[in-house]
Amino acid sequence: MTEFLINMELHQSSTYQQQIREKLVELIEQDAFGEKALPSGRKMAEMLGVSRNTVVLVYESLVDEGYLVARKRSGFFVNPDLSINNAKSNLVHLGQIGASQDIRQPDWSTRIQKHPSQFSSLNKDENWLKYQYPFIYGHIDVNDFPLYQWRECSRIAESKGKVHEWVEGYIGIDDPQLVSQIRQQVLSKRGISAQAEEVLITLGTQSSLFLLASLLADPSVVFGVENPGYPNLRHAIELCGSPMKPLALDQEGMEIGQQLKGCDYVCVTPSHQHPMTVTMPVERRKALLAQARQDDFVVIEDDYESEVNFIEEPLPALKSFDQDGRVIYVGSLSKSLTPGIRIGYLVADRTLITELRRLRELQYRHPPSNNQRITAMFISQGYYDSHVRRMRRTYETKWLRMQQGVEQYLSSCEIHSTPGSFCFWIGLPKGMTSCSLREVAAKHGVLVESGDTLFMEDDAPKNYIRLGFSAINTEKILGGLKVLGGLIDSFDSTSQPYLNELCDARLASG
Repeated sequence: MTEFLINMELHQSSTYQQQIREKLVELIEQDAFGEKALPSGRKMAEMLGVSRNTVVLVYESLVDEGYLVARKRSGFFVNPDLSINNAKSNLVHLGQIGASQDIRQPDWSTRIQKHPSQFSSLNKDENWLKYQYPFIYGHIDVNDFPLYQWRECSRIAESKGKVHEWVEGYIGIDDPQLVSQIRQQVLSKRGISAQAEEVLITLGTQSSLFLLASLLADPSVVFGVENPGYPNLRHAIELCGSPMKPLALDQEGMEIGQQLKGCDYVCVTPSHQHPMTVTMPVERRKALLAQARQDDFVVIEDDYESEVNFIEEPLPALKSFDQDGRVIYVGSLSKSLTPGIRIGYLVADRTLITELRRLRELQYRHPPSNNQRITAMFISQGYYDSHVRRMRRTYETKWLRMQQGVEQYLSSCEIHSTPGSFCFWIGLPKGMTSCSLREVAAKHGVLVESGDTLFMEDDAPKNYIRLGFSAINTEKILGGLKVLGGLIDSFDSTSQPYLNELCDARLASG
């Protein structure tokens, strides 16, 4: 019997079978067992504290997948074919094959022509679930996801009679059912009428914006972008070589007039400006389109935060007023459903969509067909509308609780909030930086996001934070804001230089 100790801590995030299988595959790839038999099912079960049947099921699945072979009355062994491949890989790695050759690694510092790693990042904490008060933006409370309904649509889509409809993965074609549902059930509610040839499915808003920048940007083309605004839009445009013009904002969103002159494309978030949350009124939307016609520029509308707007009668999309085809519309299901499925959509002139479709094909052909079909069924069965109605009630409750909390506990701050938005934009008291507050708040279980990277200029304000509420439990909102307000009120300006140095060090280290 093989004397082998496997040390692993089983957790509740996935089944024991999945965790044991993952560990065994890792050990097999490392050639940890060699030619020896794996521990028996009984021995392995004792080591891991699970039932013998659990281990046997894992062993049998690994046999089916070709990782293990079962030998009668001897046990389970690593498939010899895998061992040969691993041995060759290890020899190459150790320099025992081709050792006489002169190895000269390429100098990547001179070969890489662009450096996306140097762009600013939102620096989201991947361990946000560990915080007691996660005021993080862009995530959802997993308990709000309609798991039963999604699972039912997945079951139907993956049934034997339906799987042939999406499993082949057509190169440049979107799921016609999803396109139809988005046109009829999603775009129509934003006042938008579009033909199928005018719609492109993408991997979300970020994917849509990158495709547009890749196709339209050029050193001779000027993009106007909101400031503050979405940093990854700026990075995509910069990566593609176009100059950018920062566009000022007021309490009605992006200002129109003189500052838009000279722009070839104007990027705007009229539903809820990112991150100031303000909504552009109808009069300004119409004036923007009139200026676009007069000055011959195209508007890229990111219909940000419109999906689960709890306002009874939200304003129609800017695209709905477009009579000249001057608006490229970008939307997604990230806020209304979940960011994880990566489903977005573009609406534009069919000539532009044709080129975008071909460009998308060069990158990733099309979004996963199974996700497209499941989403189409989810919408067609009425689950999407039902979920949106439920989430509107949830987010309205959370927004009202947030409004109460920031007024009560953050009274010393500058507060920007708009009903229907998913976040609050907060200006901290003079002398306090967002980075320092973020560091201190994290030690007290409060997760906030710095707004520094949302500004375009180098000497931008350093005292803004963004408070999202979609991921935090409603009952924890007031408690978290009370803790945050206490930290702000007890701010000691004498410690600020030290905190700034700490923040700079953290940013420098990534």
